[in-house]
Amino acid sequence: MSSGDDADDPRLQQLVEGVVRLAAGDLDARIEPSDLRDDIDAVITGVNLLAEELSYIYSNLEQQVSDRTAMLRQTQAELEQMAKTDDLTGLANRTLLNERINEAILASTDSGKLPAVLVLDVDSFKAVNDALGHGAGDAVLIEVARRLKCAVRAVDTVARLGGDEFAILIIEATEEEVLNIAHRASAQLQDSVQVGTETVWAMASIGVRIGTPGHPAESLIRDADIAMYQAKAHGRNNIQLFHPDMLDSVRERSRITAELRNAVAGGELALRYQPVVELASGTVIGFEALLRWHHPVRGLIMPDSFIPIAEETGLILELGRWVLHEGVAQLRRWSETEPELTDFCLHINLSAAELLRGDLLEDVRETLARNHVAPPRLVLEITETVLMSKGTAEEQVLGELRDLGVGLQIDDFGTGYSSISYLRTLPADTVKVDRSLIQDMASDPQQQKFVAAILQLIYSAGLKAIVEGIETAEQAILLQTMGCLYGQGYFYDRPLPPEMVLGRLRSLAHRQ
Repeated sequence: MSSGDDADDPRLQQLVEGVVRLAAGDLDARIEPSDLRDDIDAVITGVNLLAEELSYIYSNLEQQVSDRTAMLRQTQAELEQMAKTDDLTGLANRTLLNERINEAILASTDSGKLPAVLVLDVDSFKAVNDALGHGAGDAVLIEVARRLKCAVRAVDTVARLGGDEFAILIIEATEEEVLNIAHRASAQLQDSVQVGTETVWAMASIGVRIGTPGHPAESLIRDADIAMYQAKAHGRNNIQLFHPDMLDSVRERSRITAELRNAVAGGELALRYQPVVELASGTVIGFEALLRWHHPVRGLIMPDSFIPIAEETGLILELGRWVLHEGVAQLRRWSETEPELTDFCLHINLSAAELLRGDLLEDVRETLARNHVAPPRLVLEITETVLMSKGTAEEQVLGELRDLGVGLQIDDFGTGYSSISYLRTLPADTVKVDRSLIQDMASDPQQQKFVAAILQLIYSAGLKAIVEGIETAEQAILLQTMGCLYGQGYFYDRPLPPEMVLGRLRSLAHRQ
């Protein structure tokens, strides 16, 4: 370093100012070296190199921070998407649906077209899940989601609310357009679903709620859900548009559910017994036990009004146990009173839920043994819609009941998924032909041919046929000419209280 007036060298001041700027964060600060190339210039060059390094490090760090921030934002967006998406189907979930309904309500202030919500519940899904397992149930739900997306427009939202319940948000549409989409959704679900080697159905009950001014998102879904339950009450696989009167039905439903829970313990249930007869002779070969509810205030309530509610709430298991125990105990009491008149069978209906309760087989066995009733005298009637595919858990239970010696009958044949293949393989003895098939038979020759073909189908499968709902002598004669051996209906007798059954049998015995 030169020994002159270094202290007065202006470069020293520039150096100090440059270092101060760097320390303050100005990484673009640079000091111009002189032509002297002395020790001060060497320091200046060193400071400039340090500034370059600091600038590079800071720039690299800034890029890393930017990249990390972008990753965090993307992760946050993905988490938010996951929080608003159904894991199984990839559809919107209830949270996202509510958001979009609220957005649609706000947007409707300009267009004047309020959003509509459809709620869909897959009919008989529990039977599929129980019979084929949750993996098969999930496959059905994924296929339902795919079909529903095919039924809507790009601007609409399909959501899964949970379980087998779905919803569709329809925006910017007239009532006619909304109902058209509802019918398209229903049509998409009419075709069967193939799950591995099994064929099942995933038709749905659909409720529709079209928005009104001031209607919150939660109420839209609630009202559509109420309309959906009305669709189920109307026989399932149909569409119902919400009406305020439906709220009264919901309140009534809640009251019935609460009161039904106390009906068994309160002694309000009773059985009526309708004869099953041999058509040619009128001989009674059995009695079907039919449940009645004697409500202390409402009077007699027929099963159509409370059995669907019992099935939805799980109360059907408690009711089913009571019917089994009371019916078999009554059979014992009749036998003790007049054993010579009581060689008939007792028919009891069994729901899909009861068929899958773990203690069913043991309960049937113990109930028969306790009442000293031979197993063949009990006939369990199972609706055909329970048995939608071969190799199901239901069939296994039916096989075990058959091994026990209990009679088995397929009920309501002709209303569900009638199949020649399952008729040939089911462990059943008898098929009961649904009343709807003979209603117009007397005046419709084509229907006569149809009923005759069904009876022939049943016989060819090695089964016996019972036709229910016979109300006229003409129907009875026509069925006899077709070769039908057994039937029941008002033409022969209405359901009787237990104290009238033996009297009915005595009058027949005297006539014969």
